Amino acid sequence: MPKLWTETVEAHRHEVRLAIMETTANLVAEQGLRSVTMSEIAVRTGIGRATLYKYFPDVDAILLAWHQRHIKSHLQHLTEVRDQTDGPGETLQRVLQTFAHHAHESRSHRENELAAMLHRGKHMEAVQQELTQFLKGLLQEEAGAGRIRSDVSPDELAEFCIHALTAAANLKTKAAVNRLVTVTLSALKD
Repeated sequence: MPKLWTETVEAHRHEVRLAIMETTANLVAEQGLRSVTMSEIAVRTGIGRATLYKYFPDVDAILLAWHQRHIKSHLQHLTEVRDQTDGPGETLQRVLQTFAHHAHESRSHRENELAAMLHRGKHMEAVQQELTQFLKGLLQEEAGAGRIRSDVSPDELAEFCIHALTAAANLKTKAAVNRLVTVTLSALKD
């Protein structure tokens, strides 16, 4: 098969997969998790049911893939923030602010059946581990430079930051989220 043909087919499959995931997420938001069927997804996406089943075995698998894509984009965003920020201490602050604002923005889906389904399982363990390692690296740099405490391991500080800033999902305003980040940074310096 010529390379151009292969790339075109792969691009098409990628676009169909994205369309299926987005359509499913929208249908779940409109109707609720258990009301959405594979037939309805196929109709809304504009593909046949047989084609849909070639991509995903069921609604839960579609939503899991959508969620993993969503989380991956958050981790990529944190990496971009880290890589685009200069200055002593500024990188950690910007990354923690970004993480807290992601948590705050996702608050609407945390309280429903979809969140319960998506936030359990092995894929979340891997995400948690990746996020912990990412923050651990930043915290090691900051501790090595003497900008944060060194009496607690970077692993523990990373876990602390994740758990503290996940609370941003329960806050009402962005100002409150920023205050939470300030308190978290302050705890890292004591």
